Amino acid sequence: MMKFLPLILLGLYLVAMWFFSAWRLKKDLNEKATPLRHPRLTPMLKRLGDAMDLPPIQAHVYEVEPVNGLAAPDGRIFLTRGFIRKLDACEVTAEEMASVIAHELGHVSLGHSRRRMIDFAGQNAIRLALAGVLGRFLPGIGTWIANAVATAVAARLSRQDEFEADRFASALMIKAGLGTDPQKSLFRKLDKLTGSAGGGAPAWFLSHPPTARRIAAIEAHEARWTRD
Repeated sequence: MMKFLPLILLGLYLVAMWFFSAWRLKKDLNEKATPLRHPRLTPMLKRLGDAMDLPPIQAHVYEVEPVNGLAAPDGRIFLTRGFIRKLDACEVTAEEMASVIAHELGHVSLGHSRRRMIDFAGQNAIRLALAGVLGRFLPGIGTWIANAVATAVAARLSRQDEFEADRFASALMIKAGLGTDPQKSLFRKLDKLTGSAGGGAPAWFLSHPPTARRIAAIEAHEARWTRD
């Protein structure tokens, strides 16, 4: 029994970490979010809802400045205040914002939001295990290598989720009569909007795929759907 104790303790730690992370995220969102009521977005929320045979989609504004969208594990959709400011400044259109909401709906519908919390626990497990092993043979840099490997694994899983959510969003935008042009045009703006143009981490470390690949995937789906 004693030889399994480290594994049992690791499992308990990961479960506790998962619950703590979920609780902290929910608490932060509850404290910093309000229902989204924007005259330019209300019609978009209705069109997306109609396309899914649902009432108008409900979304929330997360009161932080970084430009982003978020699908919470409990199924709620958020746009950041920074993103809303870009809409008010006419740097993005209401249709482009609708594509963000459609993308986040994809994460919810495909179960990505909950799975990412589990992936977070798995990432910590990989990090702890590798740090323990590599630390014995490579003092000083073993922990750094463990962190890099865990981050790369998590990023690869996240990129796959992004492609799947993009595909869901494309289908929904087409059904809503909005098409995929807003989705693609927003992608071309994202680096500038988020301040990430130029430099940064290698592409395989990023949680989102490169813009060109995302647009190419959307166009490939459209071509396939047209043929079918």
